[in-house]
Amino acid sequence: MDADIVGGIAGSAVSFLLLKLDAFATREWNLQENINRALQNLGIELRSIEALLIDTASKKDPGHQFTVWIQNVRDQAYAIEDVLDMFRLHQEQETGLRRFKMRHSINHLIKDIEESLQRIQQTKERYQTMIFTTIHSPGNTTDLHVRVAPLFTGNVDPVGIEEPTDKLTSWALEEKQKLEVMFVVGMAGLGKTTLVHSVYERVKQRFDCHVWITASKSKTKLDNLTRLVEKFGCQITHPVDVIGLTRKLRKLLLNQRYVIVLDDLWVKEMWESLRLALPDDGNNSRIIITTRRGDIANSCRDGDSIVIHKIQPLSPERAAQLFYLKAFSRNGRCPSGLEEVSKSIIKKCDGLPLGIIEISRFLSKKSPTRNQWKIFHDSLESELRSNGELSDIVKVLSASYKDLPYHLKYCFLYMSIFPENDPVKRRRLVRLWIAEGFVIEKSGKTLEEVGEEYLEELIDRNLIKANELDFDGLPKTVGVHSLMLKMILSTAHEENFCTVCAEAPRNLTENTRRLSIQKDDFELSDQDLSHVRSFFSFGIGELKIGSNFKLLKVLDIQGTPLEEFPSVITGLLLLRYLSLRNTNIRSILRSLSDLRHLETLDLKQTLVTKVPKAVLQLEKLRHLLVYRYNMEGVRPFDIIQGFKAPKGISELKNLQKISFVKASVQRRMSRHLRMIQGLENLRQLRKLGVVELAKEDGASLCHSIGKMPNLHSLSVTSLSMDVPLELDAMTDNPPALLQRLYLKGPLQKFPSWITSLQDLVRIRLKWSSLTENPIPALHNLQCLVELQLLDAYTGTQLEFKSRKFRQLKILDLQQLEQLSSIVMEEGTLPCLQKLIIGHCSKLEHVPRGIDKLIHLQMLVLYDMPQNADQLRRLVRHIPCIHSYKHGQLEVFEEA
Repeated sequence: MDADIVGGIAGSAVSFLLLKLDAFATREWNLQENINRALQNLGIELRSIEALLIDTASKKDPGHQFTVWIQNVRDQAYAIEDVLDMFRLHQEQETGLRRFKMRHSINHLIKDIEESLQRIQQTKERYQTMIFTTIHSPGNTTDLHVRVAPLFTGNVDPVGIEEPTDKLTSWALEEKQKLEVMFVVGMAGLGKTTLVHSVYERVKQRFDCHVWITASKSKTKLDNLTRLVEKFGCQITHPVDVIGLTRKLRKLLLNQRYVIVLDDLWVKEMWESLRLALPDDGNNSRIIITTRRGDIANSCRDGDSIVIHKIQPLSPERAAQLFYLKAFSRNGRCPSGLEEVSKSIIKKCDGLPLGIIEISRFLSKKSPTRNQWKIFHDSLESELRSNGELSDIVKVLSASYKDLPYHLKYCFLYMSIFPENDPVKRRRLVRLWIAEGFVIEKSGKTLEEVGEEYLEELIDRNLIKANELDFDGLPKTVGVHSLMLKMILSTAHEENFCTVCAEAPRNLTENTRRLSIQKDDFELSDQDLSHVRSFFSFGIGELKIGSNFKLLKVLDIQGTPLEEFPSVITGLLLLRYLSLRNTNIRSILRSLSDLRHLETLDLKQTLVTKVPKAVLQLEKLRHLLVYRYNMEGVRPFDIIQGFKAPKGISELKNLQKISFVKASVQRRMSRHLRMIQGLENLRQLRKLGVVELAKEDGASLCHSIGKMPNLHSLSVTSLSMDVPLELDAMTDNPPALLQRLYLKGPLQKFPSWITSLQDLVRIRLKWSSLTENPIPALHNLQCLVELQLLDAYTGTQLEFKSRKFRQLKILDLQQLEQLSSIVMEEGTLPCLQKLIIGHCSKLEHVPRGIDKLIHLQMLVLYDMPQNADQLRRLVRHIPCIHSYKHGQLEVFEEA
């Protein structure tokens, strides 16, 4: 394996371990002096090793011996982690004499590790000398060769880049009398260099001077400035510093119309230093920068002079066209008999031009027989490995991984756990990172907020992709590119980060840290799982969990056919994350109280309706999710089934999220013991869901919510469709940071405090039956993106005033039985993209002014009376229109 990748894993392991050592020493203040001293010595030596690994990240590969050395470093880091976790485990279990014996055993283990580290230290100096005598070379020569070779061989493939080439050419030649910059951004292998080279060749003669430089060859400011000056024809005969070169370059370009391409940018400072040298004297000059680093592009944007063009993968049709053109160069047509295997290979390429071109070229040299191509199809993963025929693809992709800071490397490799084409929920992923200890605390931010920043950076770096976006633009689910996943899987397996069992049973190594079961009926009883930290099951077959998971921290077995809560789980004393989501368990064992480190308890879509008092012992619990959507045999109002919380739920002061709590079951208690009042002590809550709220408990709930300064999401459902929500008492102290508000149940009047929620992005009012029009109370909320009114208003008209709802993108109006008119003044709803109108039987006309909503992309109608001629005339500008009658999609034809 590539030494850079191995070094990245070892570096991450060491950095992660140092954080753990520091936390351990701080928490275990009563350690024996000899153990404490030994841990301090380990920390000193590991910091020295960490520094060396960081230095190697920007140097040439020293060779196989160094790779073996850093693998030893990684293994020792894992061994130390085992010792620390064993110490904590025994502390949870033992007392007295047995604890003394345990400490004695731990002391011997630490001494063994110290001896191993001493052996590593003896060779470290030799490698350190080797590292510092190598040439600074961050660029990957294979990466460079694969990316730019077609530019020099004339073998550029225009498939799929015709439209963006025209678009960028028009931008480059447009007369704007100012310097403009375009960042062309996308993951490795999408064809950024090919696209920009095509544009550059078209336009360069229209400029007074033009230069193309590849930024990945060097990361120093001086280097790049020197190369630019020399490419513009000025020889440098004596040493010049950065300031001198900046002045010289500005002088060369003054009063010139120039175009400069900076290809493959990795470091923001490189662009910033170059930018100072570029004069903007109104001559229509252009800068084009290609980069995988969308985070750099976003941070550099400072007005309309810098634009970002994001490259997307090829469509399936274009991908097939390019594949057949390369694989069957004679006529570009797929021979009969190879269609199915070709389609499967193309699907694995996932629209990535680099993969399509390299794989199709490789296959063009093979005999075009079904057997030969099937052999290749089944062995693709091995061909992509470091010694495989297609290893250049992985080398190009892995450059982005190598560029990651250590704390993000583990987070990225975590994607190896999930099956291909199985979207990962954003919040689930962040909670898992936290449970693993990957997320580093930052002052003033929750771990969840820091984890979201990690994910955002990985998406901006084009390593993780957002599969499905939520209404506010944040990803709901994420994934990785198919070929990127192949690289991650190979790295994760070889480095013992994660073992994936997707096919035939395999014997696990003693160092398996994370185990992902992706097949049915996997037998675990005869496997050594003592080193496993995280266990996932994605199969649907029976799963037998043994007692040999003693160091387990993450257990995620959602979707397995469980009928009862596995008793063995309560013996996993180090567990931080437990998900039994989508199982058929009905109750929780009281011995769950032994899991003192548990942070997430996910019982969503189970049959659990009551949480025992034992949960109150879980002082570290951050996420308590116990609810299900019951879609069968109930009214829509009663779909959400919550849980009965124990008295004293307010003791869980670290809770960030709790949903959905039943309020009704507490009503027989004396007032001072009611759960609703106790919620006020949950000052860290970000998300609260309450169901079955009685009218007389509304004031108490308002009082509690007023004590939650960090609340971001609030959902409240009344006891029944006939029981009003009494929420007026929140007027004095509403949650100022609230972003999402869901109210279900009658409202005698619109809560006035909602108008003060300037951070609100979504509000859904259901079965509110308001007699007063809620629109005037909402139209000045500056951040509101989504508004839903479902049986929420009994009036006859809704009027949307001009210059109101400035950010609203989704408007959903349903079951407004008395509504007969919707008026949209010109200038209102300027950003509206989706309009839903359903079951408004008295609304006989489309909204007046709908033809002025120029950004409207989708109109959805449910069981609406309509004047077909009028509808066609007013909505012809809307790209997507769906009209349903009694659940059936009607064909809408334009006039």
